[in-house]
Amino acid sequence: MTAQPARLERIGPETDSVVDVSPFKPPLVRAVFRNVTPMHVSRSATWAAASVTRTVLTEVITAARRAAAAEARKKLIPRDLLSAIDRNVELEVGGKWYDHSPTFKGLNGVMYDAEGVIVPPRKRSRTRRPSGVAGAHRFEAGVRQLLRNQGVTAVPAMVRDLDGIASVFLTDLARDAAMVVREGGVTRFGTVTLVTSDEPDPSPSPSPSPSPSPSLQDSLRALSTRRGDARTIGGDDVLAATTIQLFGDIRQQALAEARGATQSYSSTQLIAGPPVEEEVVDRPPVREIDRRG
Repeated sequence: MTAQPARLERIGPETDSVVDVSPFKPPLVRAVFRNVTPMHVSRSATWAAASVTRTVLTEVITAARRAAAAEARKKLIPRDLLSAIDRNVELEVGGKWYDHSPTFKGLNGVMYDAEGVIVPPRKRSRTRRPSGVAGAHRFEAGVRQLLRNQGVTAVPAMVRDLDGIASVFLTDLARDAAMVVREGGVTRFGTVTLVTSDEPDPSPSPSPSPSPSPSLQDSLRALSTRRGDARTIGGDDVLAATTIQLFGDIRQQALAEARGATQSYSSTQLIAGPPVEEEVVDRPPVREIDRRG
């Protein structure tokens, strides 16, 4: 008998209507949360985080696909990722991955330490907090599914970049969700006005300025105050973290789709009842037994 590698086994039934929400499955999402917080993660939070990550990666791939289509290509390359981010700053997510990817080499500027010495990119990226870089390979299956959904393929370097962005983004989302629980809501709301360097600072004017739609304002205001126990990350906590991680149209889209995912999950539970807890079993390798002598 030869040694078998450790393998992951899924235990417990899944409901198809919920499984189809995201290619990033609950065991993976929960594993990411466990890397950054000891808090319990509810099922609604798991599906919300998976949905938000799917929305972000889908938009990144869509923008990269458009860049490739301009050159009559269906296979994505790292240059398409750079073009996508350059055309839409809302897609600049998972920034900690950039220090590890050859695609972004030389594009992140120069960082100096307190003594004025340049900090090398590799040293700059080292941190005691989990960044999601080490576990990026776990997202490959989900990334490839999203690529197939859009009828494109990608070179290995592009797949690695998408894996890394997904992993780092979800890790940051989990960390912010835990922060929302600890702080009792989102306490960092504010407004940002973009101006060029030669323009004066905008001053208050008597005329009303354009504001977000009432529905969006009400949504953000509701997420700024948290309800629930201080030991469990819920779906609303993930939505609140989404408002920290994203901005603009992609934020609204991610929030809408995540709410749809959690509502679909809730309605499924009302019909089918609570599912058996799904768990990941890490089976130890079977060792070869020497029966000679």
